[in-house]
This record gives sequence, C-alpha cells and structure tokens, in this order.
Amino acid sequence: MRPFFPSLAELNRKGVMGLNERNLRLVTELNPRHLMRLVNDKSITKNLAIAAGIPTPELVGTIRTSWDMRGLAEMLARPGGVAIKPANGSQGNGILVITDPVAGGYRLANGQRITFSDLRFHVMNIRSGMYSLGGLPDTALLEERVRFAEVFDDISFKGVPDIRIIVLKGVPIVAMLRLPTAVSDGKANLHKGGVGVGLDLTSGVSRLGMQYNGLIDQHPDTGNPLMGLKTPFWEEMLSMAAQAYDVTGLGYLGADIVIDADRGPLLLELNGRPGIAIQVANRFGLRAHIEPVLARDTSGMSVAERIAFGQEVYLSVHAPVSAS
Repeated sequence: MRPFFPSLAELNRKGVMGLNERNLRLVTELNPRHLMRLVNDKSITKNLAIAAGIPTPELVGTIRTSWDMRGLAEMLARPGGVAIKPANGSQGNGILVITDPVAGGYRLANGQRITFSDLRFHVMNIRSGMYSLGGLPDTALLEERVRFAEVFDDISFKGVPDIRIIVLKGVPIVAMLRLPTAVSDGKANLHKGGVGVGLDLTSGVSRLGMQYNGLIDQHPDTGNPLMGLKTPFWEEMLSMAAQAYDVTGLGYLGADIVIDADRGPLLLELNGRPGIAIQVANRFGLRAHIEPVLARDTSGMSVAERIAFGQEVYLSVHAPVSAS
C-alpha cells in the first residue's frame, strides 16, 4: 500500500476538497436541515424511493415497540435471509446480515453463528438508540438480504459490495465502488477498512483504488487487480442517483446502490453528508467537477439531461477509461 499524503499546496493544486469546504459550500448551502430527515431515516427514504419507482430491497418488517418484538422470529424465518439495520443509523453501525438458520441459531454473512437471544438483544439495542444519530430511540428495519451479483466476486471478500454515486444539484459528478474486506468484517464502509475503487463516470469502468487513505492496485484479500472491470447497469444506476435529488430536494447527497443477482440495481440508502474519501479512490479532487455544476441552473433539466451534463463535465477533466 502506497501512502497518499501530499503537501497542502499539492492538494490545493489538484483541487482536493476538505471537510470544512464540503460542509460550508455543499452541506450547509444545499441541504436544508428540515429535509435531512428524509435521508437520515431509512424508512422514510425507502417509502420515497418506492413512490418514485426506484427499486429498493424489500421491507420484511419493522420493530418499533416491545409488542413488535413478538414477530421477530417470524421475520427472521424469511427464506434467503434478512438484513437487520437501525432506521437512523450511520456508517454501517448496527447492521447484521442473516444468511440462513443453523442449529441453535442463525448464520451471519461473515460466517459466524449467532443465537436468537443474541439477535433479540441486538434489536433491543437498536430500539434503545445505541446506533442512531443523536442516540435517540430508534426503529429496527428488517429487509430482504441482497444476494449480490457475481460480477465483483474476484475483488470482494464476503459481504455486499456497493456503488456510491455523489449527486450535486441532481447531477451525478463522481462515483466509486466500495468493497468489503476481511478487516472490515464483510462491510463495504471505508472507515472500517473497506476498499474504495474509483469508477469512470461515463462508463462505470473501475480505476485504481484505496484503503485507509493509502493507494492500492489489488484487493488486499483476493490479490486480484482492481482496474478495468465494467460495472453493469451503469446508466440505470446513474438515473437512480439523479432521481434521488428529485424525491428528497437535497442538493448534495450520496446514493448507495447494490446489484442483486436477481433484481439488478437496488437503492440501499441515501446520505446527506457523503464523505470526501471518494477523491482518494478516484485520485482526483472534486473542485473541477463541482464548480461547473454550482454555476449552472439545473432546476429545469430532466434526469437524462443532468446525467449527460455530469458526464460532459467529467470528460472535460478526464480521458475516459475502457474495460480491459
């Protein structure tokens, strides 16, 4: 792994955006606080997506009260497994993925066994607010388990890879593939040790990647190269991400999308404060992609026009990347 710690002057020259700039220019200016609940609460996000025709993992059930706990065993018995997550969680905390029942309990996606009592205790912790934003009482969501497509098998370690697309004023501007690793416990979150791989915005072809802000060319567990893999359903995913702006009204957001082996791309969640490590994964700064979009009135543009505009801006800065 090669470190990625250039000087401050070099970062500025490359147009790299810092957290303070992101917060002041993008989050504060473009995301009204009263709209943030639409993405902070995953149950609201799911309902908005369904109403807009954006496919999402099927909701098996919700647990808000002690009375709802009586249905937990039935929800867990769903064929194909379920994912348990806090409605108001963040950074992948509190999420458990159940693959199938085993003697005396259930099998998690990471291969470990867990008892029903342990699962019940975990759900109670979710309800108590242990994983929620602000520590407030929360709701546990149980969704169908995504059985991810085999396209990323060679560069992923268990878990579910996802694609994050950052959208500015309804315009997709940058994207990356997030891959689970052994150290991330099968989760794709970068702060847990997942791998981020930059994606060419015009084609969905993978570029070189990063882990812990260091530059890598191969997946740390599989040893396979990260560059040159074509992401399927690329135009569909760009459209889903662009539509997220229309259903939430948030001018700066990240759309996290997974590819199910049977259903294709599914919107997993939206983030009103997407991180900036995506710059390291793509190995370029965001400013050159942000300035033209901030300067353009996108309010009258269709989804297709906004996608085309984002790709036009991308091509004005970078040469396209082809699949190997």
